[in-house]
Amino acid sequence: MSDPVVLLFSYGTLQLKPVQLANFGRELSGRPDAMVGWRRDMVAIRDPEVVKESGETHHPIVSPSDDARDEIPGVVFEITPAELLAADAYEVSDYKRVEVVLKSGATAWVYVMA
Repeated sequence: MSDPVVLLFSYGTLQLKPVQLANFGRELSGRPDAMVGWRRDMVAIRDPEVVKESGETHHPIVSPSDDARDEIPGVVFEITPAELLAADAYEVSDYKRVEVVLKSGATAWVYVMA
């Protein structure tokens, strides 16, 4: 019996190979998708370990938009529940994990503005 699959949508640093290797121990493969009705901003990252893994001091962050035409492109990954917990540990307190319905109709976890 195989492990259950969890869908995780990433519009930012979880798409980066070094971040995936550091948090999941493997490179993920995914498929393009999008969040509809959301807008993207940037947030300063103060956690030195997260900055080291991503190589970036500012990460994208999303919040609901007043314009239903707004769209955030990204990638959907199939991961395990244990990997989802690893992603939780990676994300800083500016983010919270929520479930969203993507443009494709798939339901996935994603990290949005807390």
